[in-house]
Amino acid sequence: MDSNNGGQSSSDLQRQAAAAIARKKVLAAYAASAKKSAQEAEESEARMKDMPITKKIDAESWKKYHSAWQDYYQKYYSEYYSNAAKNYVAKERLKDAREKAEEEEILKSLTKSSAKLGKKAGLSLGTGVEEEGGAYDSAENDDIKAELKKKIRKKATESAKNSRRKRHLIPILAGAAVVLLILFLQYNRLVFAPIMAYVSPGNAPASEIEAIDPTITGSVSPDPRLIIPKLNVDVPIHFGISLSEVMSAMNNGVAHYRIAGASAYPGEIGNLVITGHSAGDVYSSNPYKYIFSGLERLENGDLIYINYNSVRYTYRVIKEEVVDPSNVAALVVDTDKPLLTLVTCTPLGTSRYRLLVTAEQISPNVENAEEAEQYTPTDKEQDLPSNEPSFFEGIWNFLTGN
Repeated sequence: MDSNNGGQSSSDLQRQAAAAIARKKVLAAYAASAKKSAQEAEESEARMKDMPITKKIDAESWKKYHSAWQDYYQKYYSEYYSNAAKNYVAKERLKDAREKAEEEEILKSLTKSSAKLGKKAGLSLGTGVEEEGGAYDSAENDDIKAELKKKIRKKATESAKNSRRKRHLIPILAGAAVVLLILFLQYNRLVFAPIMAYVSPGNAPASEIEAIDPTITGSVSPDPRLIIPKLNVDVPIHFGISLSEVMSAMNNGVAHYRIAGASAYPGEIGNLVITGHSAGDVYSSNPYKYIFSGLERLENGDLIYINYNSVRYTYRVIKEEVVDPSNVAALVVDTDKPLLTLVTCTPLGTSRYRLLVTAEQISPNVENAEEAEQYTPTDKEQDLPSNEPSFFEGIWNFLTGN
């Protein structure tokens, strides 16, 4: 220690001096490096300012850019399809596991049943059973168990296959059921109308209609009715209605169809036209939808009766004719006798054509008959009346507002 130098020795002073010199050198080097970096930054900025802007990307850069995107999509879709494959494999494994579990369950059930049968027969599937002083060989039991397991496994596999087939049939059967339902809703009248043609369509017992006396010309019910004994028809008639009311009137019986040239009433010279339905959907609530289904069974000479204003008029069939629905003029007949024409749709179950059954009045006496008044309908004449609309026709009419 040196007292003249503040208690520090010469070696301490030398070290301090060396540290100060080193610090100065480091600071000088750092300042030079910072200055150089600043100069390089200024030079780089100047070069960037002077560098012309390139609007067109060179082919090499575009190629690298395109390759980078291709690599990205390839990696993305590779992972996507890899995950999809893993999910598929997992589902298949789960499906196999379920089938295996079902097989094992069936195997256990059948094994229990076989064990019970084996005990009754004196045979065990274990190490052997001694019965009546004898012992079964374990190797023979093993063969029996193996054979039994093989049969059980085969049966379980067949059962699983049948179960899968049934599951596949469910959508097919459901689709077939829907198709059959649609066909039934649309075409059921094609089946039921021919049947109803030979079933009594009227409400009155056949014995009452057959007992009608054709010679009676008075003292009958004032309610207008059409009576056809051969078809067991006894139905109300709606007279004096407009063309627009005919369809609704046929929901409550049969309707008087009046047009210019064919507007006669019972007993008047001219053509009296009565129209009714021959077919309708089986689920329809109209009780008269089949009232004229048997009209085509009428033959020349058959009798038809109409009660009108407490008088019974008797008509005899003279001809039948099939016309197009638009042939309304077929009802206009030049005659000097009171005629009756019954109109309905044909063939049965459709509205394709119209069947006209014409009859002439034979009672009361036609000598005193008067001409029918001239009539001009206020409604626009359309096609001859048709059956109720079918299922799809009803939907179409609803959608179009008809």
